[in-house]
Amino acid sequence: MVCLICRQHPACEQVAEAPNGAAGLTLCESLRPDLVLLDIDLPDADGLDLIDRISGVVPAARIVVLSARTDDFSLHRCFSRHLHGFIDKNEQPIDAVPEAIDAAAQGRTYFSPAVTRARAALRDNPNAFSKLLSEREQNLLRLFGLGLSNDEIARRVSLSVMTVQNHRRNILGKLGLHSTPELIRYAAERGFTRFRPSPRGGSDRSEPALRTAPPYPAR
Repeated sequence: MVCLICRQHPACEQVAEAPNGAAGLTLCESLRPDLVLLDIDLPDADGLDLIDRISGVVPAARIVVLSARTDDFSLHRCFSRHLHGFIDKNEQPIDAVPEAIDAAAQGRTYFSPAVTRARAALRDNPNAFSKLLSEREQNLLRLFGLGLSNDEIARRVSLSVMTVQNHRRNILGKLGLHSTPELIRYAAERGFTRFRPSPRGGSDRSEPALRTAPPYPAR
């Protein structure tokens, strides 16, 4: 449906689609698009990291994200990148796509009302993790949120176990938390970790997260 809407929009002279991040990046390299509509829930990549790669390949491209992920951490990562719009699939119908295209064509940005409110809340909250934690601490919180031990994290990030232990203690203190279970809960609630169905029932933590909501139909 998204591609059909784009093909029918007068501002779109050429439309191409890709099933995953790798194919999408290849298309960007070959077509040099003016506008990229990016669903960040991709089967092969973290779509938020892909924003940086697309910007590196096509610096002039205007990038609009489509996603149901509006947790604090995902929004923080979006707002710190070269982004021109965010369509919230939880809140907005497919009709938001042509509105976003119009805004991009006119050199404006397009953010859904819920995303705009969440952005303001993060900006105005003195206790937001983005104000309390360094970028390294935020990245480590993603691993702490998976319930990994200090030894496991140290091997993943090539730090000493003592350094990882110190980071864990410092993050707990900055966030006003008192235990690893509280840290895991905090990470899940704010989107540092997300969940996927387990073959045995229940759920497994996944990083990067798998799809949290179905996409708009492709056609």
